[in-house]
Amino acid sequence: MTPFVAEVIGTAILILLGGGVVANVVLNKTIGNNSGWIVITTGWALAVYVAVVIAGPYSGAHINPAVTVSLAVAGSFSWSEVPMYILAQMLGAMIGATTVWLTYKSHFDETEDADTKKAVFCTAPAIRNTFTNFFSEVIGTFVLLFTIFYFTDATINDTKSVVGLGSLGALPVAFLVWSIGLSLGGTTGYAINPARDLGPRIMHAILPIKNKAKSDWSYSWIPVLGPLVGGVIAALLMLGLS
Repeated sequence: MTPFVAEVIGTAILILLGGGVVANVVLNKTIGNNSGWIVITTGWALAVYVAVVIAGPYSGAHINPAVTVSLAVAGSFSWSEVPMYILAQMLGAMIGATTVWLTYKSHFDETEDADTKKAVFCTAPAIRNTFTNFFSEVIGTFVLLFTIFYFTDATINDTKSVVGLGSLGALPVAFLVWSIGLSLGGTTGYAINPARDLGPRIMHAILPIKNKAKSDWSYSWIPVLGPLVGGVIAALLMLGLS
């Protein structure tokens, strides 16, 4: 598996499971209907875990343009590979969002509220305020990236072997995303990932969804630019402290 394919598949799985838990909670007549914010944040955290397990060995499991750009700013990733990674992440997000729609199509058809259906694809602010919405995405992604920069592998070094955590090494990222969702996600729905919001938003505009809302392009720049800014600030601060 190439890094490009790994990022496509990893991001697709992230959106399939993340968007899937939102669909299960908000759409009509699902078994998980109205099960609440704890279920959504837990589902997204576990979606990150699964995606990182799959893509990690092949691409480093960025699955997020903010991660890719921030690692490049920090000097830990080649700028020449940034466009390819972001393209893969966008394609994966679009594939994942389309698969969620196909999986839950009967429930989309049974749901009358257009904004509820849009919520499966992309984020929206609880209270619309450009400055606070942007700040929310900046600070959430700052916490994500600043913490990731300080993750270390648990290894035992001796003259014979190095023992790591393997797939369990993805668990700290899942707990991190879970914490951000629980603590900071109530303002904008914590996109903290440009591909996570923009890719599905594009598919919301394209797919033949019954009685759908407008895709709210006037807001769409906030969950794209906010995470990029937050990630870059985290990278610069890390460089300044190292």
